[in-house]
Amino acid sequence: MAITPLAALHRKLFDETDGVKFGKLADRLLKKHGESDRQAVLAMLTAYARDGQLLHWRNFLMNDIVRLMQPGEQRDFFAWAVTQEKLAYWGIDGLLKSSGRQAYDTVVALAVSDAMPLEVKAKAVKSLAVLSRQPFDAGLPQDPGHWKADSLRLDDVLAWQRDGYPDGAGFAPPAMHASLDDPRTALEKAAASLEKKLAAVRKQDQDLARPSNWLVIASEADLAAIDERWTLPEQYRRFLARYSPLRVHIDSKRYFQGLNLYGAADLLKAQHGYSYNPVDQEIIAGWPASYVVIADAGADPYCLDLSAITDGDAPIYTAEHGAGAWRFERHADSFVDFLKGIAKAA
Repeated sequence: MAITPLAALHRKLFDETDGVKFGKLADRLLKKHGESDRQAVLAMLTAYARDGQLLHWRNFLMNDIVRLMQPGEQRDFFAWAVTQEKLAYWGIDGLLKSSGRQAYDTVVALAVSDAMPLEVKAKAVKSLAVLSRQPFDAGLPQDPGHWKADSLRLDDVLAWQRDGYPDGAGFAPPAMHASLDDPRTALEKAAASLEKKLAAVRKQDQDLARPSNWLVIASEADLAAIDERWTLPEQYRRFLARYSPLRVHIDSKRYFQGLNLYGAADLLKAQHGYSYNPVDQEIIAGWPASYVVIADAGADPYCLDLSAITDGDAPIYTAEHGAGAWRFERHADSFVDFLKGIAKAA
């Protein structure tokens, strides 16, 4: 009897001992059979996660298993997986997806367990926060692997457990200026164009506990601190007030390693390493005094030239870092033109 392609892949996966070759086989399995033979692929992957030869791949496959499964499936597998230290991190998401609220007790126990690594405990708290809409992850990095032990908020988690696991209200989206929906000026139209691109990015990946890629209304305190430091061109000052970038990153080949566009909350600190040394608390020699860094691409700065303000706007200059001396080139004739270029690249 002829061996089916899926059966052949099954045999190859379990026999393969080279990690690179295994990765290629796993990619082929998921691309060719993940949708058409979902249940068979799930059975294959869960079997490998239990008994496969390559331990690191047993862990890597967990994310694929969670993605392929439907709610209510694989309960026994994930109940086992969260007891395995090397599989528990992604096993938590699978257990919550398969069992919902019925898994809360188990996941809370993982969060408070002294036997589990910090990253697993943090993942438990993060996943509980996402499903329950409780603010256990407020203000923390999106990746719980970057959390510290004192940020786990275990007392809040245990209090929530004692209250019977009530659902929270979640996080409201950041406040945005109304002109983004009815842009009229050149600045407003450029900002609205960028916002449209950012909204598409947010739709694919957004965590409102730590929102990213938003244009938001700036706080009065941040604006006051900026005004104390500089007299900014009217167009850029209005942009910061109405459309302050909140963790905005433009992933585009046009910018080396993507472009980070600073908001009002970050602008003062963004000068560190360029015009100011925060360690020695000294002005850095060789930096043009009129240049304000408003963005960077892989640490290459993009700067407003405050000495060349005309009609409420100013040109943008950029330079490559690490060249020994700054060699600036004109990048855009105005901030509005710079913003238009960003919107096109986004």
